[in-house]
Amino acid sequence: MTTPPDIAAGSADDKLDAGVLKIAGVVVLGAIMSILDITVVTVAIPRFQEEFHTTYAIAAWSMTGYTLALATVIPLTGWAADRFGTKRLYMAALIFFVLGSVLCSTAWNINSLIAFRVIQGLGGGMLMPLGMTIMTHAAGPARIGRVMAVLGVPMLLGPIMGPILGGWLIDSYSWHWIFLINLPIGIVALILAAIIFPKDNPQPSESFDFVGMLLASPGLAAFLYGVSSIPGEGTVASAKVLIPAGIGLALLVAFVFHALRTEHPLIDLHLFQNKSLRYAVLTMTLFAMAFFGSGLLLPSYLQQVRGESTLMAGLLIAPQGLGAMLTMPIAGRLVDKIGPGKIVLTGISVLSIGMAFLTQVKADTPYPMLIGALFVMGLGMGCTMMPTMTAAIQTLTHAQVARGSTLMNIINQTAGSIGTATISVVLTSLLNKHALAGAAIASHYNPKVGQDLPPGALDEGFDLAAQAFAHTFIVALVLLLLTLIPAFFLPRVKPKSPEGIGATTVVAH
Repeated sequence: MTTPPDIAAGSADDKLDAGVLKIAGVVVLGAIMSILDITVVTVAIPRFQEEFHTTYAIAAWSMTGYTLALATVIPLTGWAADRFGTKRLYMAALIFFVLGSVLCSTAWNINSLIAFRVIQGLGGGMLMPLGMTIMTHAAGPARIGRVMAVLGVPMLLGPIMGPILGGWLIDSYSWHWIFLINLPIGIVALILAAIIFPKDNPQPSESFDFVGMLLASPGLAAFLYGVSSIPGEGTVASAKVLIPAGIGLALLVAFVFHALRTEHPLIDLHLFQNKSLRYAVLTMTLFAMAFFGSGLLLPSYLQQVRGESTLMAGLLIAPQGLGAMLTMPIAGRLVDKIGPGKIVLTGISVLSIGMAFLTQVKADTPYPMLIGALFVMGLGMGCTMMPTMTAAIQTLTHAQVARGSTLMNIINQTAGSIGTATISVVLTSLLNKHALAGAAIASHYNPKVGQDLPPGALDEGFDLAAQAFAHTFIVALVLLLLTLIPAFFLPRVKPKSPEGIGATTVVAH
């Protein structure tokens, strides 16, 4: 496609022009939908449990099924984007996602809901890596930091708005609306994508790596299935955990050997020869384990120890997102000028200070102090997540971007799942050590439990429960501090433009 001269000039300019911002707006709309759906469903699990007369562990598969579908489809995205074109594939992913959402709202039992969530995940899994590819191509190498900062908005809004929106829709209307709300947003995103995204110009297709697909997708899904089963089983040493995780790991190891010997592998492991991407992957792995793992702790602490409603817990966590919104655009601009290394190191250090405060949390910690710690964590997060993504992608050539963004999304998804499972197991085992902690938490849902306890026992139980949360935050803090090691090796100067990106800058009509 030929780029109009005036737009080509704008692409070389330092600022994000109107064409790039329009593309970014459509991508953010799709990404918000996909990410919101993960966090909205978190607060609905107790309602599914009650509605479908099932256990919490089975109801939680409405989350896990979606995650496994994401993991299965992400590896295919790089090849499919090259073969069919990013615009067509993005629109197809939106249709799949909206169709899955509508089907979810018609679920008649927990099994049908889980099945429909898998359909939804097949579409949702492609939206984020495709969005990153489209925006990277539109902006050109000199502005990837700022473009990634824009794409960071849904990653922040999801965890903030998900519990608030989910709590409000479920309390005011019914659980069906957490899925139906995607229908109007999805239709708008689809129309805008058709109008705004540049026309596809797919390259002659490389041969499809069927062997790689048969190893990588089931391998990733089986491994994450095993990891996701850890909290329900309460231990790693369970057949339900070890067998699928072991099979998954064996398939993934086989895939690594296969990919290194294949000319056009499903996931291009030769990208690891790029030093910047290599350290960005290590940084993202540890960061995602710490951040997404600890992300489930605070809402649980506020509801189970402090007795707050779902809606109030969501509102109390919002300052974290506000902090990130302040630093993310500044970090994006600085990354384009001085490279990501110093920015990410600063972000992790600030994030660690906020996390260190949470390791001291008690049953009566004043809310202003909690809010302050969360705001500080947000400031750090805004300088960490998307700059790390930028470090991975800004030194890749145009031909490598789709596969690079696919690789980073796989890392993000897998590390986040491992972190969540690890943190869940640590918290559960610490809470199970003290019967009083469990009784105190249960008293929020059944006041009779508290009435049956001797005087002072309830307060002691809440203290023990808060202590379990505080000690679990230590695990997240250690992971964060380890992140400083690979982050130290990220580029600290503005990278040279890799051959092949600048020449193919794409902008909307």
